[in-house]
Amino acid sequence: MNSLDADTRCVSGMRPTGRLHLAHLKVLKHWERLQHEYQCFYFVADWHALTTGYLDTDDLEENAIEMVTDWLAAGLSPAYCTMFIQSQVPEHAELQLLLSMITPVATLERVPTYKEQIEQLTNTEIRTHGFLGYPVLQSADILAYQAGHVPVGKDQVKHVELTRDIARRFNHLFGKDKDFDSAISRAIDKLDSRTQELVNEKRRKYVEDGDREALEVAREMIADSAQLTRMERERVHGYLEGAGRLILAEPAAIEESTLPGLDGRKMSKSYGNTIRLREDPKTIETQISRMPTDVNRVKRTDPGDPSKCPVNALQKHYLTNEQLLANEEGCRTAAIGCLECKRPLIDNIMVEQEGHRERAAPYEEDPDLVRNILTEGADRARAVASETLDDVRSAMNLAYRNL
Repeated sequence: MNSLDADTRCVSGMRPTGRLHLAHLKVLKHWERLQHEYQCFYFVADWHALTTGYLDTDDLEENAIEMVTDWLAAGLSPAYCTMFIQSQVPEHAELQLLLSMITPVATLERVPTYKEQIEQLTNTEIRTHGFLGYPVLQSADILAYQAGHVPVGKDQVKHVELTRDIARRFNHLFGKDKDFDSAISRAIDKLDSRTQELVNEKRRKYVEDGDREALEVAREMIADSAQLTRMERERVHGYLEGAGRLILAEPAAIEESTLPGLDGRKMSKSYGNTIRLREDPKTIETQISRMPTDVNRVKRTDPGDPSKCPVNALQKHYLTNEQLLANEEGCRTAAIGCLECKRPLIDNIMVEQEGHRERAAPYEEDPDLVRNILTEGADRARAVASETLDDVRSAMNLAYRNL
């Protein structure tokens, strides 16, 4: 694969640990937009679910089908993106194994989420090889598709940075074959003299001055060259950065925003503050009606402060500007009570949920539609991931072509 193709690819996943909620829908709406901008791969991260939940696997398949039903209801389409189950693409596991050979244990032990969850998850023994190594599996999930873009929450940005480090380390260790320098010379000699001069000039500006614009110009010149083979382009791309052949593309994180929950904190199942997708309307009304408000607004006639109200934090995501301003003014002047203030939020979430339930209905009635999409998606994903794995095996001298 041409390393420049990474700019056109995007990959992300979700763990099938239960019903999705409104914060997930916010992410899915982002994924829906991305599928029209990039070649997107979205996967059910069932292996990742095992890292902390290996004793609770009874509902994995049901959770996976339910989750992808919500993906489809949110607008993801197999016509625009590839959806699949992680464990149905074994290339992820082999790539993780190979990458683990070059990833220091000390690096994994310094991952912030590793330390945090060791302290927090005291009911399950998670000091396992799988839990320690799950950032490498996450790296394999990304690198298998040579994706340049990875939409993740704030707490996962460090993992994408680790993936960049692993890719860079792999390219440094295995990107230079025995005749790399002579191969570069032969490739450069294929270019016309003016292009050779410009490429070398741009490379010097990047290597000596860190001029990334010059690097991008040189990359585009190489990508447009019909004289070079795919392998030669990859070698020259590595040469431009002062390294070897770029076997694995370095991804960049696209940080996704969060949604506040029923208590004002980040919406999360672990906090018990979620509103589930496809939830019963009466339950939604009860949940929002019981949301805490400004603690200083004890009586109906007491003025409130919207900035201290968890309801206001959620309203900012669901109300129009006109509705929000009216509610905030009514709160400050005590012109409206808290239940009246919550009404537009309840109504707007109800409308969103009703549309989501309607779009999910065909897949609820016939789960085989979801299964077929996932099966076809796994085939498409494997075709791409196997190309990457072939390059990795070859770079590590594991291709064994003579056997």
